[in-house]
Amino acid sequence: MNYSPPLWLPGGHAQTIWSALYAKTRLKPPKVLNRERWMTPDQDFIDVDFQVASHRVRPLLVLFHGLEGSSKSHYAQSFADWAAAFDVNLAIPHFRGCSGELNIAPRAYHSGDHEEVDWVLRRLRREHQLHGGRTLIAAGVSLGGNALMRWAAEHGHHAKITADAVASICSPLDLVKSGNAIGQGFNRQVYTRMFLRTMKPKALAKWSQHPGLFDRCKLLSARDLYEFDNVFTAPVHGFRNTDEYWRRASAKPLMKDIRIPALALNALNDPFVPVDSLPQAVDVSDEVTLWQPKEGGHVGFAQGPWPSHVRGLPEAVGQWLMYTSGAAQLDQVKTYG
Repeated sequence: MNYSPPLWLPGGHAQTIWSALYAKTRLKPPKVLNRERWMTPDQDFIDVDFQVASHRVRPLLVLFHGLEGSSKSHYAQSFADWAAAFDVNLAIPHFRGCSGELNIAPRAYHSGDHEEVDWVLRRLRREHQLHGGRTLIAAGVSLGGNALMRWAAEHGHHAKITADAVASICSPLDLVKSGNAIGQGFNRQVYTRMFLRTMKPKALAKWSQHPGLFDRCKLLSARDLYEFDNVFTAPVHGFRNTDEYWRRASAKPLMKDIRIPALALNALNDPFVPVDSLPQAVDVSDEVTLWQPKEGGHVGFAQGPWPSHVRGLPEAVGQWLMYTSGAAQLDQVKTYG
């Protein structure tokens, strides 16, 4: 995979922030996303946004968003633009509490939430087949990509029943090293504060729903993701502490068990994901393709003239998924860059 950033956009931080805030996410007028609310097996709910292609038999792309993301995130909008251009059905499931309305159950979501991914994919596959569709491909961005790779590894050969190919995009596949990286220096001052600005109010609202669910005073004093996860994410989702959560939820140690076509895309200058945390060929099965370009930032990859656009990322990943799953011919796949 080749990628070269615009000359005026040097470095991982600039490529990350500019793409999220200023680059064009859509090159054409957006289609309307239709929302469905699904009741979960534990009597909670999730919201799933759909963009329908010309026919329901066309391939279905499922996109799992990142930490505090949604269908409004810049990468979700650019994937929707790509899906419309290539006449692909799109489903964007929201992790619990991320669709704009707080969920009901005494839980939220986490980086290793592969059980939720499994339930969502199975239902989407079943409904897609009822409409005559055959191909289901899935991509996960950042946190969503780690959870998706965990799912693929956990299910091994059986994953083929549910999905034809999967991809992780800028995912922290080693949560220990990535978690430590985001808690230091510039990352701590900018990105950590950005995430906590929405995560803490959501957690406090969850405490109001379920008083005593966690230590409210400790959560109020949390200043980084390690402390937040220690107080909220880990204990609420059955982990002893942050260390156990980050270790057990990481996809990288299990990627040798993946038995369906999988792509792991990580830029080497991603501020969130240290280079020494990235999987190498020895860490993954033969089914896993590693794309590790030098540039791109964290879910950045802006390209083109000022102010740039971010359609290249979904085009590269989407067409890899289409070709690998057999839904497109090789001569239809464009080179990214």
